[in-house]
Amino acid sequence: MVDPAELQAKLKALSDSYAAQLPEKLSQIAHAWGQLPKDRWDDGGFQTLHRMVHSLTGSGKTFGFALLSDVARNLEEYLKQLAQAKTVPDEEQRKRIQVLLSELHQVTLHRDAAADDQSGLIAVAPAKQDIASTKRIFVVEDEPEQAEELKIQLGYFGYDVSVFNKLADFQQAMQATSDVVVLMDINFPENSRGGILATKEIQQKRDVPAPVVFLTSNVELDARLEAVRAGGIAYLSKPVNIGNLIDKLDSLTSTLPSAPYRVLIVDDSEALTTYYATVLEQAGMVVKAVNNPLHVMEPLLEFTPDLILLDIYMPECNGMELASVIRQLDAFVGIPIVFLSAESDLDKQLFAMGLGADDFLTKPIQPQHLISSVSSRIQRSLILRSFMVRDSLTGLLNHTAIKDQLDREVAQTKRRGMPLAFAMVDIDHFKKVNDTYGHPAGDRVIKSLSRMLKQRLRETDMVGRYGGEEFAVILSNTNGETALKVLDAIRKDFARLRHLAEGKEFSATFSCGIADVSFFGDSVKLCDAADKALYKAKHAGRNQVVLGHAPPVSGSDFV
Repeated sequence: MVDPAELQAKLKALSDSYAAQLPEKLSQIAHAWGQLPKDRWDDGGFQTLHRMVHSLTGSGKTFGFALLSDVARNLEEYLKQLAQAKTVPDEEQRKRIQVLLSELHQVTLHRDAAADDQSGLIAVAPAKQDIASTKRIFVVEDEPEQAEELKIQLGYFGYDVSVFNKLADFQQAMQATSDVVVLMDINFPENSRGGILATKEIQQKRDVPAPVVFLTSNVELDARLEAVRAGGIAYLSKPVNIGNLIDKLDSLTSTLPSAPYRVLIVDDSEALTTYYATVLEQAGMVVKAVNNPLHVMEPLLEFTPDLILLDIYMPECNGMELASVIRQLDAFVGIPIVFLSAESDLDKQLFAMGLGADDFLTKPIQPQHLISSVSSRIQRSLILRSFMVRDSLTGLLNHTAIKDQLDREVAQTKRRGMPLAFAMVDIDHFKKVNDTYGHPAGDRVIKSLSRMLKQRLRETDMVGRYGGEEFAVILSNTNGETALKVLDAIRKDFARLRHLAEGKEFSATFSCGIADVSFFGDSVKLCDAADKALYKAKHAGRNQVVLGHAPPVSGSDFV
């Protein structure tokens, strides 16, 4: 997070720099106008002139020159009319353009009095905030057996669970508790909406509302509305899907910092990209700026943005063309593209949106508006993408998503010359677990391993559910030997876990095969090598990790 005083000083410096560059910008516009032939229509030259004037329209107000933006917009609109006719300007039209150019020079002296005061930017909020950071759970349920079963299941995932069968006992406990997540039934013997009423009462007495997840068999809209009005942050139907509940609790109780939003800005104006980047970075986002649209492919693939901010009018490749190119890339079909332009023509805005954009923001844009628009778009996109790429039971990347990620990671690793390891993990004798203890117990074992992998591996590593009881792990910037040590330590700890089903305890183990990218040319060969190493681990007695080696020149089997 940028220090407020530092931020204000940086934005003031950007505004001063813009003011210093204005004479040169106006000189370039005058030169472009003077270079246009008087005896024929020069479409390319006219488009260049229009783009230069358009740049002033969008940037002037941003840096405190509101009059400059207004005059530039008048000139831009006049140039548009001539461009549509594609006829050489007559003497009267040339005089009109010359008058507007003179006005541009005059208004450069009129800088807004508030331009140096950037204090309004300081109040913007970070892009992400955690609701809670506790592992304590209060289960409020009048059915003792259901409550105890829920307590047991949550206990498998490291939660400290207290059960209350009576609302009065729960309300008393809440008077001395500040850091807890509440799992609240709605229907109680004394009142069919007793859980909602009790929640309202405790929330009214608290300065900071407690996070409450309602668990109920009531799916009626009026009950959902009352739950929301009582401050409920989730509403899950009974019988409770433990996977969905754990995902919700994990998101609420995570103590890890949220990954910052990643924004790619493509705009030919260095001043504007620096300004927007400064504002978004102050809100906790990571920003990559590209000023030449023809150079966008490498940062697009390596930076993997959550959202792309795109100007419309740029040299050599306009924003609408670039949006069409990006939408043809399978990996970026669902990435939000937001046009950020001074274009005020609604028809052109709609046309641009039809090429694959998700929103259109008009320059100049207030910093708070920019942050809010970008944040809300990314939040919604991440939720929708999670439904498409996440496994419903574990929350890990699904089969397709982890394979796509492996393709990207291997390509980047090859370009950068960095190490990478890929592992296949498979729970041993999993069919026997299901047959002996039931499928719910099997699901808990899968969930336990998925959480252990996520907790013990780095944030930069990626874990996916490859299918059934099989997992895939991508360990970035890690060689095979190091990956073996890490996963073998996880294997030993997983084998010590005790699982419970119908009063019986049991343990589970896994086998693992690892391949090092330095021995294999692409992701297909890497994946095949890890699978063969896993096969070796299984046939060598299971509950072990095997590192595959480079194949011999004469064959494809491991040495």
